[in-house]
Amino acid sequence: MNKRTCLFDKHEELGALISPFGGFDMPIQYSSIIEEHNAVRNHCGVFDVSHMGEVRVKGKDAQTFVNHIFTNDVTTMQPGGIQYGMMLYDNGGTVDDLLVYKMADNDYFLVINAANIDKDWQWISEHLEGYDVDAANVSDQYGQIAVQGPEAEQVVTEVLGIECAELVFYTFKTVGDVIISRTGYTGEDGFEIYGSHDYIRQCWDKLMQSKRCLPCGLGCRDTLRFEVGLPLYGDELSENITPVMAGLSMFCKLDKQEFIGKEALAQQKAEGVSRKLVGIELADKAVPRHGYTVLDADGNAVGEVTTGYRLISVEKSVCVALVDATFAKLGTPLKVQIRRKTFDGTVVKKRFYDKHYKK
Repeated sequence: MNKRTCLFDKHEELGALISPFGGFDMPIQYSSIIEEHNAVRNHCGVFDVSHMGEVRVKGKDAQTFVNHIFTNDVTTMQPGGIQYGMMLYDNGGTVDDLLVYKMADNDYFLVINAANIDKDWQWISEHLEGYDVDAANVSDQYGQIAVQGPEAEQVVTEVLGIECAELVFYTFKTVGDVIISRTGYTGEDGFEIYGSHDYIRQCWDKLMQSKRCLPCGLGCRDTLRFEVGLPLYGDELSENITPVMAGLSMFCKLDKQEFIGKEALAQQKAEGVSRKLVGIELADKAVPRHGYTVLDADGNAVGEVTTGYRLISVEKSVCVALVDATFAKLGTPLKVQIRRKTFDGTVVKKRFYDKHYKK
């Protein structure tokens, strides 16, 4: 049986379409994916993201330990800062991508993907030996909502009574046991709020009563993140897709002393990789989907689609695909097989829509 978040009954009351995701029964949409997508792009939307996992790492060796399992460099962080990066296997494959919050010196809060909670916790636990740290999987203690869109700051301040204007992108603050961060997964300005299940339910009710933002499901969360080139674990990152293949080397600090997977990534950077993630824009309105085959101009299979959509914000049929590296250059003609037909396409940048963050 799938798990349910602390807001599950709220979604049922709103008549949401519920579907399994990452081991949870989650709302996919309430009104329509297009309406919810446009609400976030133009006004404000709120997501239940309580399915995400959280791990707390504290103690004398916390900084050293987190830096050991994480590709980015936490030694450069100040309390109140956030970094994005990955945990890797020794061969460079991705265990998960995650956010690291620096709560205080030698006190870190890791936010991990819902589908990977058990796997990530096991991975972290297996590497604790020799470090003086206290690590705990605190996923069940937190609910989380994401308030996203150009009006998010106003809504969080006026509806929830949380002062947040001083936060810049990828920073956070705490108010008692509540964490408020200026982050997001939509390409728009926005905030994530972590708190007890009761507190998150209260926040949700206030937001719904205010009519200032639309409830949004995971359907538009995917279309929003995809348009701005943000990866989804299981599609654009996996145990078989390294950060170098995914074009995410900037979040892997090869100049720091060590981290798990560093040697493999350094070798990939030096020698090149056999496959790369690219954007493909189709000349037709057909919609490519995950797993569809990508062909070269002669009809030979050279890769497969990881995510594809008919974009909502710019009305183009596009996909991201993992292809043989020789076909990764911008402007390369490729084809995508959709059912029994093939459709012409061109390699383009993976970001199909410009981000609008508050820096």
